[in-house]
Amino acid sequence: MEVLRTRDELRQALDRSPRPVGLVPTMGWLHAGHRSLIARARSETATVVVTIFVNPRQFDDPSDLDRYPRSEAHDVAICAAEGADLIWAPPVTEVYPPGFDTTVAVGAIASPLEGAARPGHFDGVATVVAVLFGLIRAERAYFGCKDFQQLRVIDRMARDLAIGTEVVGCPTVREPDGLAMSSRNVHLSAGERAAAPVLHRALVAGRDAWAAGERDADRLRRIVAEMLAAEPLAEPEYVSCADARTLVELEVVDRPALLSLAVRFGPTRLIDNELLDGSEG
Repeated sequence: MEVLRTRDELRQALDRSPRPVGLVPTMGWLHAGHRSLIARARSETATVVVTIFVNPRQFDDPSDLDRYPRSEAHDVAICAAEGADLIWAPPVTEVYPPGFDTTVAVGAIASPLEGAARPGHFDGVATVVAVLFGLIRAERAYFGCKDFQQLRVIDRMARDLAIGTEVVGCPTVREPDGLAMSSRNVHLSAGERAAAPVLHRALVAGRDAWAAGERDADRLRRIVAEMLAAEPLAEPEYVSCADARTLVELEVVDRPALLSLAVRFGPTRLIDNELLDGSEG
C-alpha cells in the first residue's frame, strides 16, 4: 500500500495500477462504516484508492472544521487492514492549487434539508468530488447511505457532467445500539452518547408506522418528532419525509420516501435516515 501526497504521485501510481479502480473518498477518522466501503470496493475492483482529505470548502462553520477529528496513522492502519492499494492524503494546495477558481453547484437536489441548513455545503462537496473524479478516473466510487442527500447530489453531478464514474451507495453501518457510525460521534459526551440512539429509534418508529399502513407524511414526521422531544439532550433541526428521488417534502407517502433528520447534541450535529420503500437502509 502506498501513501501519496501530490497529484503527480497519484497519476504515476494509477498509471501502473490495474483497472477497474474503486474509489472511497473520505475525510479521515475512519470507522467501521468506512471499512465496509473499502471492503466493498476491494470485492468489486482491481485497485482500491482511498482519499483522506478534510475539505475546507464544505464547512460553513470554521470552528466545525477545526474540531473535525484527524489521525492519519489510525486511518492508514485501517486502510491497510482492509486491503486498500493506494491512499491519497494531499495538502490543500494539491486539491485546490493556487488560482483555483471553480465551484461545482448542483441544482434542486442540493437545495433542501442539508442544503438549506448548511448553505454552500454541497457546493463544497460537489467541487471536491469533481476534482477527485477527474484525477482518479475510477470506474466506481463508494459512498454511505447515511449521507443520503450527498449520495444523490454526487450521483446527479456525475450524470450531468458525463463523468464516467459509477456512484455506488452502500448501507449505513450502525453501532449495536443503532447509532449510525459517524466521525463526529467522538465529540459526544458520555451522556450525549447514551442519548444519541434516540435518532434511530425515532426513525424506526416512523418506519414501523409506515409499514403498518400510515401514509400521512405529517403524521410520520410527528411520530419521529415526538420521540425526539422525549429526549432532553436532543435538539432537532429538522424532521423530513420527502420523495426519495427529488427530496421534495411529501403530503402523502405514495412513492418511495426518505424519512430523515438532523439533531444536535450540544455542539455536535448528527444526521440519519430511513428509506420507506420496503428495503433496509
